Amino acid sequence: MAKPSPQFAGDPTLVALGSAIRRERLGLGISQEALAVDANLDRSYMGGIERGEHNLTIMNLVKISQALKVKASYLLQESSN
Repeated sequence: MAKPSPQFAGDPTLVALGSAIRRERLGLGISQEALAVDANLDRSYMGGIERGEHNLTIMNLVKISQALKVKASYLLQESSN
């Protein structure tokens, strides 16, 4: 299991991105576990992303966005609103 980023956990940018991911996931009516499976990520890691604990890579953001059927740029834009 990935540990929270010691430097960036709780950073407002990561918290906002995690919130945008959560909103999209809930809008689709899927569980955190289902999203993690679809994105080929660990469920606990996905939870950490949604809480803004992990400084995720671009590739993981792309995997999540593909699982949510949106563009990664959309998630980034939604997190800056």
